[in-house]
Amino acid sequence: MYKTIDKNLFFGIISRSMRIAMIGQKGYPARSGGVEKHVEELSKRLGKQGHDVFVFCRSWYVTDSTTDKGIHRIFTPSLHTKHLDTITHVFFSILKAARLNVDIFHLHGVGPALLSWLPKIIRPSAKVVVTFHSIDRYQAKWNGFAKKILHFGETAACRFPDQTITISKTLTEYCQTVYQTETRYIPNGVTTPPSSVSTESLKTFDLEPNRYFLMVARLVPHKGQHTLITAWKQAKIKQPTLFQGFKLVIVGGSSFTDVYKKELIQLAGDDTSIILTGEQTGETLSALYAHAYAGVHPSMAEGLPISVLEAMSHGKCVLASDIPEHLEITEQYGLNFRAGCAESLTEHLIMMIESPELVTHVGHEAALFVQRNYHWDEIALHNEMVYKQLLFPVPLPQQSAYIRTQKIVR
Repeated sequence: MYKTIDKNLFFGIISRSMRIAMIGQKGYPARSGGVEKHVEELSKRLGKQGHDVFVFCRSWYVTDSTTDKGIHRIFTPSLHTKHLDTITHVFFSILKAARLNVDIFHLHGVGPALLSWLPKIIRPSAKVVVTFHSIDRYQAKWNGFAKKILHFGETAACRFPDQTITISKTLTEYCQTVYQTETRYIPNGVTTPPSSVSTESLKTFDLEPNRYFLMVARLVPHKGQHTLITAWKQAKIKQPTLFQGFKLVIVGGSSFTDVYKKELIQLAGDDTSIILTGEQTGETLSALYAHAYAGVHPSMAEGLPISVLEAMSHGKCVLASDIPEHLEITEQYGLNFRAGCAESLTEHLIMMIESPELVTHVGHEAALFVQRNYHWDEIALHNEMVYKQLLFPVPLPQQSAYIRTQKIVR
């Protein structure tokens, strides 16, 4: 079992509250997106610890007025276009955070990391942390020039901050190999789901419990919804009786990818067993996870997908593409198919319906695995430790639950 933080040692030495700026995410609370969910869960817990957390938001994204203890939502402008929205919002957010005299600038993503040098100039007493969430230049939605800029963002994420955090072992190794940078490995997480979730929300989509496969992700090409829809249709042609009564539910909205969204709608055609729900949050999303037969995630590029962790935490067997970031969590506690191969995905979908005992067993083991090893409470403590070690250097144990060795509970 991994080592947990000695709170008496760490928090007994340093109890001062901090002023922390979260920059790069679209807003709070999370409506969609792994980075937004990551920031929301960290911010909630840091606020409860008595810190002032300034979460910088984009007005076009935030529709909910909900906030939590210790969290201050700050709205700064952006040029709301595909290529300029993030970088302009990060620029204005850094300027505002400096005026708020924050102690920590925590930038999320390699795009925002392009400006990770700026806080060092305008507020040199503060510390800069960057979380490397994914290799964004692999995403199909970016053109060649944007991919080159994002490549430079990786360099910035590994060179300019006082500390770089990576959310998967694959990204940790990538930063060591490509940029010779030692990062702190602190993954994404989950919360313990409720023991009982109402099925009322399922009626909206005409769903029956345990009779649908679920995918949750933004509608962008590298997530692979097109591969999943193609495989689903092929599976139904091969085994029409087996799939009778089963549905495929794809949850997620566009991210400057309306053309791709239209392509998915056209690909689904008039097949009433394929349901695209758009963005879903809160009780509805929880119900969709809780009552699914299984999860599917055909993505071609990831960091450490929160949607996979959340499906597993609900006791669901997840069928994921065999990219390294998925294999970290699904190789032993899920099922995998060849990435980008609709035929392989088709055969696995058929096998899962034919093998309900296997699906149930794998889902049970998956829930135990992620709840023991990927919980937001522990993850937030490790982020807090990073901040305090930067601001108040003291001799603390360097080995921890999510640093270098990560001794997983099997």
